[in-house]
Amino acid sequence: MAENIENSPNDKKGLNFVQQIIADDLKAGKNGGRLNTRFPPEPNGYLHIGHAKAICMDFGAAEMFGGTCNLRFDDTNPTKEDVEYVESIKEDIKWLGFDWGNREYYASDYFPKLYDLAIRMIKEGKAYVDDQSSEEIAAQKGTPTTPGTNSPYRNRTVEENLDLFERMNKGEFDEGSRVLRAKIDMTSSNMHFRDPIMYRIIKTPHHRTGTTWKVYPMYDFAHGQSDYFEGVTHSICTLEFVPHRPLYEYFVKELADESYCPRQIEFNRLNLTYTVMSKRKLLQLVKEGLVAGWDDPRMPTICGLRRRGYTPESIKSFIKAIGYTTYEALNDISLLEHSIREDLNKRANRVSAVINPVKVIITNYPEGKCEMMTIENNPEDAEAGTHEMPFSREIFIEREDFMENPSKKYFRLAPDKEVRLKAAYIIKCTGVKKDSNGEIEEIYCEYDPESKSGMPGSERKVKGTLHWVSAAHCKEAEVRLYDRLFMVENPAEEKEKDFRELLNPDSLKVLSNIKIEPYLAQTAKAGDHYQFQRIGYFTVDPDSDENKLVFNRTISLKDSWAKVKDK
Repeated sequence: MAENIENSPNDKKGLNFVQQIIADDLKAGKNGGRLNTRFPPEPNGYLHIGHAKAICMDFGAAEMFGGTCNLRFDDTNPTKEDVEYVESIKEDIKWLGFDWGNREYYASDYFPKLYDLAIRMIKEGKAYVDDQSSEEIAAQKGTPTTPGTNSPYRNRTVEENLDLFERMNKGEFDEGSRVLRAKIDMTSSNMHFRDPIMYRIIKTPHHRTGTTWKVYPMYDFAHGQSDYFEGVTHSICTLEFVPHRPLYEYFVKELADESYCPRQIEFNRLNLTYTVMSKRKLLQLVKEGLVAGWDDPRMPTICGLRRRGYTPESIKSFIKAIGYTTYEALNDISLLEHSIREDLNKRANRVSAVINPVKVIITNYPEGKCEMMTIENNPEDAEAGTHEMPFSREIFIEREDFMENPSKKYFRLAPDKEVRLKAAYIIKCTGVKKDSNGEIEEIYCEYDPESKSGMPGSERKVKGTLHWVSAAHCKEAEVRLYDRLFMVENPAEEKEKDFRELLNPDSLKVLSNIKIEPYLAQTAKAGDHYQFQRIGYFTVDPDSDENKLVFNRTISLKDSWAKVKDK
């Protein structure tokens, strides 16, 4: 039972249109003042961020109004379904922070009831068996501007239809040879009303029911009835189902009455720039080895985002920001990236890691000496504390942080220029050593002993501050630099090209010799988030083991693509 309406969000501002419909229905006492939503995924693939938007709506609305939300697997096509997908879907929903309690259902739970309803409709003259091929049925359905023509099998007797349908389920006929269709109106302006298919023959064993059934219900017939059987009050789905709604209501009315009837409500899908949301295309990427799997951090799947380092909070914040409307939109992926930057800025400890190292030798620092420098873990979190990092005569800095012939606005290390080493000393470049190819091997510097951070007299200011690690104490790790999966903003619009031709060849770069400070090497475990100072946010990959740490770049500190688009 939903919570008392006087105390519900109905009286609060800021409800989206779906929440407002629910609030109005509860206030009006529809369905006895009860709220029950459902999330109905097909177990034929992994969930992506578009599903996360639906999950947040279905489970979130139930939480907001004190109702319940069912998890129901739409397992009506055994040729595409797998238990692997069922388990991954449950894991993703729980990771996002939602729970269906004891309300886990399957459309296959209702196969006997759906079959009985089909038999009843045949007996009432509302359904018939059609022997036409799928191509013939499609052709005689007509077009949106021309009416369809009746099937030559439309007026079969009830007895013949019952006999054929029962024999279909016994496996006497080949797949594709016969279907059961609803007898509605072949001249309807709504193409979905032109005698839609209710059942088709499939002889593949089902992952839950085995070989019990040889006929399986179509989505439009099974979905609304499953909602009814479960007591769902609000069937919330995406806009492509708007034309299906009259058919949903038509079938539901075979069961429902004025005391209880599910209501379908549609909202816009989540579409993202520089990616694709089609399950078919995502499956192609996986099967053809164009990505490393469903959880590849370049994928828009929930498990891929999780592995890359996205948090449930960042995804929910993004979904809240883009909102729910009744018109389609293409959401800029930079909004999602902004959400994870905002979240990790609050929770990720700051650490030193050098991605492209070059050695610096501080010639006037004593050989063999080691000092421990105090590093603030997170300036955004007062309770995050500090950690110690060793400093010695030889250190590594980023190769990009040194330039022999700098411009006037270059404030990093250069000959005769000073910079501060983060949480340590000010150093000044005195010379370099190059190899036979002219590449810099070593940079020589001197340090100012009076400039140690935090010590009296260390207030002297310089314009540049660099991160670093001690060469004698650092450890090595692997870094995977992930970028956007596609080169173009909207791959779906590129009709003349195969979507695989649009893949970004630089979407993954692997660096194997990065240098990390000891604290990071000692504390990092799979799933932990860190900010590599001045570089970006990184997450420890599950591939890590005691011999090698692997870090995925979750996101850079700034949106580098914004600069690309501005050029």
